[in-house]
Amino acid sequence: MPALKPASILGLLVLILFVLIAIFAPWLAPHAPDQTLGMSWDLPGPNALLGTDNLGRDLLSRLIWGTRVSLGVTVLAALVAFSVGCTLGFIAGLRGGWLDQVISRCNDIVMAIPTLILALIVLAVLPKTLLTLTLVLGLLESTRVLRVARSLATDIGVMEFVYVARLRGESLGWILRRVILPNALQTLIAEFGLRFIFILLFLSALSFLGLGVQPPTADWGGLARDNKDGILFGVWAALIPGGAIAVLALAVNAVADWLMSGSTRIWGKKA
Repeated sequence: MPALKPASILGLLVLILFVLIAIFAPWLAPHAPDQTLGMSWDLPGPNALLGTDNLGRDLLSRLIWGTRVSLGVTVLAALVAFSVGCTLGFIAGLRGGWLDQVISRCNDIVMAIPTLILALIVLAVLPKTLLTLTLVLGLLESTRVLRVARSLATDIGVMEFVYVARLRGESLGWILRRVILPNALQTLIAEFGLRFIFILLFLSALSFLGLGVQPPTADWGGLARDNKDGILFGVWAALIPGGAIAVLALAVNAVADWLMSGSTRIWGKKA
């Protein structure tokens, strides 16, 4: 791995901090996320270090619990996106022919529909649970991952070592896991960081519109929605979750750049 630059160190530390906050949220939050402490938008004080939200609940506690929800849903949705997108994209790029056409054309049809509109339609029909939200976000973002994975598999699939692996009688699954994936890893790492940020922003936008994480469960987009009216009265509660989203996005981007610079292409590696 390459030497860590100051930006990468800072990004890694911030990312670790967010992960620790998400894991230890029950112990870090000073109050229950739905506990009312005072009046709406009270100023910061000993009992509420960041003040209260629109319903008089501790903003710090809800922000901590929101970190767990936002980060957890985003990570799981990104894993779903890459599991589905990479699998179908690699198969389409390596197999080619009619299978490639079917997968690619179906993917193009889904991508032709604006993502936000499609998500709003689906979530308006389905139950608004965290599982449903995670699957919808993951499957919608998998269309972008699929195109990248297919392009990588198409380029790598014409290499001589892939042809040799086929002559040896290696299965499609073996070639995908042991040849295509290691050589596509560098690009996929960068794509994962990009997709993670887009899913985080997408989740926050859906929650802000009322079709994401449902109250009383706290998440960053929901916190911004609940406190947006306070801006008219000079209350900055809505800006805190927005700042958290921006900081996490920058941290993930810095870590992804560091990991990408340390990845190497291992053409034709056989374990």
